[in-house]
Amino acid sequence: MHYKIEGAIKRNRKTFIIAAILWIILAIVFVSPLSYSIFQASQGGTFNSQVLIRGIGQNFTHPLQTFGKLFSDGAFGKFISFEFGFTIFYLIFFFIGFIRTAPKNEYSDIEHGSSDWSQHGEQYRILNRNKGIILAENNYLPVDKPGNVNVLVVGRIRSW
Repeated sequence: MHYKIEGAIKRNRKTFIIAAILWIILAIVFVSPLSYSIFQASQGGTFNSQVLIRGIGQNFTHPLQTFGKLFSDGAFGKFISFEFGFTIFYLIFFFIGFIRTAPKNEYSDIEHGSSDWSQHGEQYRILNRNKGIILAENNYLPVDKPGNVNVLVVGRIRSW
């Protein structure tokens, strides 16, 4: 199971940065105008839907001004509550996408015929890195080792 998390993180390094930038942009462009419009509509003690509709149109056209008004008019608490809900919703979809990009098995995205199956030089207990029968890049089967040094070649030779 550990390989799935490592593989998903390796695949999604750039996606993490893009998702964080998108979250910030959506917070400024979408969440702040919506929360400020709801704050304006509920400011008189009762909820006024006409003020909400007028405020949504005006606040969505000027999101940066609306973001500044959140601090000056005291609507920051409403923004924080909406931002918290939006963040939970955003993280749910982000983690669904993150889980879907996880490798299906331990050997996904490993080149066949390479030495990626071994880690930290463990292949050199059997193989040699300098001379012998070529198996892969920097992996040779030593011919002077005791025991069986038979090699099975799978594939075909293309000659035109």
